[in-house]
Amino acid sequence: MNKLELVKGFLHGGDYNPDQWLKRPDILEQDYQLMDQSEINTVTVGVFAWGRLEPEEGIYDFAWLDNVFDKMNRRNGHVILATPSGGRPRWMSQKYPEVNRVDSEGHRHTHGFRHNHCYSSPIYREKVHEINTRLAERYGDNPALVLWHVSNEYSGECYCPLCQIKWREWVQHKYKTLDALNDAWCLSVWSGLYSDWAELLPPSLLGDSKVHGMDLDWHRFVSDMTIDFYQHEVQPLKKLTPNIPVTTNFMAESLKEGRYTPLTGLDYGKFSKSLDIISWDSYPSWHNRYETTAETAMKTAYIHDQFWSLKQRPFLIMESTPSCVNWGQYNKAKQPGMHRLSSFQQIAHGSDSTLYFQIRQAQGNSEKYHGAVIGHDGSSNSRVFKDVQQYGRELKKISEIKGAIKHVKVAIIFDWDSNWALNRGGGFGRPTRLGIQMLQKHYANFWRKDIECDVITSNMEFSQYDLLIAPMLYLIRQDTMEKIKKFVKNGGTLVSSYFSGLVDSNDRVNLGGWPKTLQDIFGIELKELDTLLPGEHYHVSFNQKQYETTDYDQIMRANNALVLGHYTDNFYGETPAITRNQYGKGTAYYVGARLSLKFIEDFYDDIIQKLGLGNSFVKSSNPVVSVQTRYNGDYVYHFVMNFSEKKQMIEFQRPSFDMLTQREVMTSVQIDKYGVMVLKERKNN
Repeated sequence: MNKLELVKGFLHGGDYNPDQWLKRPDILEQDYQLMDQSEINTVTVGVFAWGRLEPEEGIYDFAWLDNVFDKMNRRNGHVILATPSGGRPRWMSQKYPEVNRVDSEGHRHTHGFRHNHCYSSPIYREKVHEINTRLAERYGDNPALVLWHVSNEYSGECYCPLCQIKWREWVQHKYKTLDALNDAWCLSVWSGLYSDWAELLPPSLLGDSKVHGMDLDWHRFVSDMTIDFYQHEVQPLKKLTPNIPVTTNFMAESLKEGRYTPLTGLDYGKFSKSLDIISWDSYPSWHNRYETTAETAMKTAYIHDQFWSLKQRPFLIMESTPSCVNWGQYNKAKQPGMHRLSSFQQIAHGSDSTLYFQIRQAQGNSEKYHGAVIGHDGSSNSRVFKDVQQYGRELKKISEIKGAIKHVKVAIIFDWDSNWALNRGGGFGRPTRLGIQMLQKHYANFWRKDIECDVITSNMEFSQYDLLIAPMLYLIRQDTMEKIKKFVKNGGTLVSSYFSGLVDSNDRVNLGGWPKTLQDIFGIELKELDTLLPGEHYHVSFNQKQYETTDYDQIMRANNALVLGHYTDNFYGETPAITRNQYGKGTAYYVGARLSLKFIEDFYDDIIQKLGLGNSFVKSSNPVVSVQTRYNGDYVYHFVMNFSEKKQMIEFQRPSFDMLTQREVMTSVQIDKYGVMVLKERKNN
């Protein structure tokens, strides 16, 4: 058992930067007093502190960091210690320019911003190993240390000569021969054939930018190089502190209004295997004008569940904000109650922490207006501080839930390389691919009905689930097809859709039509995929109701499958649109058209009833009141959260006990705007 598992209760705290305040001992002393008042038990330190830790090459200053450990030990608190590679010192960039990244146009960057290091640089790797070793030697046995926070928000890519060499080595290792490479990347198109490995350069607008297989492999290479750099970072930590787990903070991104998704630049499915515990930085855009609060909550829940699913055990929220962020065009403060609600949502979906960026606001530069527990006024009377204080006290009331697990019977498949290929491929509608957004539409149906979902990769195990949802799985490897086949044949229920199984693992179109394995599973053959223009709609008849199609209509022929719905207009009117096929002991559904959330709800109703997937605690679900459940020992814990601006009613099957109010709760409950209940019952109920 590692030290983090021995911690009783949830981690509450976050990024603390005393290195910014060393000339103000009065502020440093005040910080700890305010941490005590706000029930903060954890600080994350050293994230961007390399310039303080090693102000000159080979000259170290740990005194200020020693003081943090001393202060936290006196409070029986916890320290998450970061390795500082996310922001190297200025002297290093000047003395060793090879550590600076080169962009896709060949420009070598100078010192600035953060995460602009070259992950191939031997010098940078050497310097990282050295500082990490010193940190591990100095603090590895310190009672306060519970977790290593390795670097920070890994991202980006480098095109320098060192990385070009690594790229050639990676490609050569994968394909062995130039003939195999030329075939895999279809390089007979546009006379792109390689005759020498030395000709191979990374894809960029200065050269190759239309070779889809190359672009896909470049994404894989960047992920592999980032993971390799991370693994190099953790070597001294693992060697010197084997009882201290290691993590790095994953990210989500808001691409456009209304789109909040996990970061897609790195393959987190693959990366997660190198982490002891998953952590991520959660910054949803609450109180926006382009969607309801419940819709924002659903998209945030989706990401929580995706990060839970990577290891299918509790994760950490490494960063969140107690109020606003500072990087948006418009940076809204959280309304009263939203900090509490959004933080309990983290716990409800499997987090064992609520950690903030940041504990004290910076005085200057890019993050000076980012939300913090302690504002520029240093006051304990601010609304934000009191929100954190209240939440910290309530976290202590539910401390027994820490470590609790989830029981999930529905899974949605998301593969990073399939998503890369889908978004890169030519043809169809470029703005309307929206693969992740369509997954969230399916997820939304279950979230609104209080049915929990995992979001898994195709490399994970399927057999534990009753229902597997795989819409728009554009790239399907042969081994994945065999796993899907086994899942359905053994009694599982599968749902897929248009844009699935179109290309192989090299992003080459499957010749001879849809793969035979998929034809057998679904009992259909695919024909054309019609791309609809903005404002263009056709219709599908399903269960004696009419539904409007948008963006895509898949034309197909049913062989063994039963036709459940058909198109009613356009040149493919009366042809199959929705099918069901019995395959072995299981069932495979195919949805050919992009349809509304209302259709998705109606479509899954029979499946939910047939498989008995409904929430056994909730008698009558309310679509804006989310109920999520965790299990620990003999007890079950239901988090009930009102993501609306009005009081709401919700009905339960049986009475329970609210851990926050210490009161019995009956079966019909009214919950306030942004209200939260944490209901406890024995598992055998």
